[in-house]
Amino acid sequence: MSSPAQPLAASLVQSVDWLAIAPPTIAAVVGLVVLVADLFVAENRKTLLGWTSVAGLAAATLLLLPLLDGDRSTFCLTGDATVCSYTADRFTLVIQFLVLGGALLAALLSVTALKDARKELPEGEYWFLLLSSAAGAALLPASRDLATLIVALEVASLPAFALVGLRYGDRKSSEAALKFFLSSVTATAVSLMGISFLYVSTGTLYLTQVADRIQNVDGQLHTLAQTGVVLTLVGFAFKTAAVPFHFWVPDTYVGAPLPIAAYLSVIGKAVGFSGLILVTVVALPSYADVWGPALAALAALTMTVGNVGALRQQATRAYSAVRLLAWSSVGQAGYLLVPIAAAAYSGDAEKSIGSTVAYALMYGAVNLGAFAVAALVGRTKSLNRVSDYRGLYASSPLSALLLAFFLLCLAGLPPGIIGLFAKVTVFSAAVDAGLGWLAVIMAVNVVIALFYYLQWTALLFRAPEGEPEKHRVPAPLTAAIALTGVLGIALSGAPQLVLRFTDTALF
Repeated sequence: MSSPAQPLAASLVQSVDWLAIAPPTIAAVVGLVVLVADLFVAENRKTLLGWTSVAGLAAATLLLLPLLDGDRSTFCLTGDATVCSYTADRFTLVIQFLVLGGALLAALLSVTALKDARKELPEGEYWFLLLSSAAGAALLPASRDLATLIVALEVASLPAFALVGLRYGDRKSSEAALKFFLSSVTATAVSLMGISFLYVSTGTLYLTQVADRIQNVDGQLHTLAQTGVVLTLVGFAFKTAAVPFHFWVPDTYVGAPLPIAAYLSVIGKAVGFSGLILVTVVALPSYADVWGPALAALAALTMTVGNVGALRQQATRAYSAVRLLAWSSVGQAGYLLVPIAAAAYSGDAEKSIGSTVAYALMYGAVNLGAFAVAALVGRTKSLNRVSDYRGLYASSPLSALLLAFFLLCLAGLPPGIIGLFAKVTVFSAAVDAGLGWLAVIMAVNVVIALFYYLQWTALLFRAPEGEPEKHRVPAPLTAAIALTGVLGIALSGAPQLVLRFTDTALF
């Protein structure tokens, strides 16, 4: 009886390409090491956990370099080596760079934030949760089956709930975590139902096989397949904070520790958008007539609501700076949706998706920089109002200049050339796809955004009220601000590098 069993067992054995899976694996392993080490490290030496986490994320990011030689796949079907669960192609590597690089910058901000928190945040748990979320976020763009995709999505999301509500005895933090949790669980439930319908309709979870089989679904299952497509899209719209699924964003950003708000604004979006790209362009290209118009309408609605929400923020309101960045991130999500919608109408879907990835890289660098300066100001102005930034140039000239640069990049104005370049790239993707109406709405929203970005920028250089307050910048915070500044300035000097890097970004 053993001989038939042996070939069956052998057919289930899959070889593992350890180099391909190294970046998310390193982040996960270092997270476990930090969690165990927390039991043995004395209270006065807990900073070691933070620097270990920073080193682990830096190592995970550097391990992307050996993967640039060519596409690598692992966890493949033994009968068909072209159908795999994990693929490290150019698209995967670009998003993993954004995720792990963004997590590294958030970790640098966190080293200072945890020191200032004075035991309000448990360090071991904090670093374990941050690294676990980063590992899930790095796994997601490499996922090429729906099961791995949803598992990666939840591994990235679940630790983030806890990070938002981790501050001891803070009602605002707990409320933010609850809103984030409820909205995300709803999104997951809807996504899982949609994916289960797609599985029943096609008999497979692999994205490329779903794309082939969903075109020839049995007539009795056609309605089920269509429902699965719609529910899956709705679930991912929640994850990207697209309107009307954005209501959790402002309160969550305000209630979370500031480094976690920065993390969610960039890494959370990268996770949602990479998942949306994989589901629409890879798994469901034959349903472009369904998701194309839906995403175009969502893009128009999201950018408009986000920018109007940011415009309505009062400079003297508590936490108005963080709220403005939160609403701004909703508006930016609308811009990111434009090229994905354009991929449904364009003859060159890869070029359209490359525009989204290019915009995401620009947005990630400058938005993390803006949050880094907000973290600096928040050390002395705990309410972090926009009015608190008045006269920042008098007390901290370099920080004020960099924040002005980051805001101008987000607005798409010189000298923030990379912001202008990214917006033009997205705009041209809409025009090339025949979505002129969406390009017009985007142009109107860019003008709306100019007002509140320039208003904040002008405030930095006005005469301060009273004596200017000096801001002492700790080394980790200095490193985060400097890294984002150098990256933004370098990309503004050579913006074509971003498009060249993302030109062949998809599959």
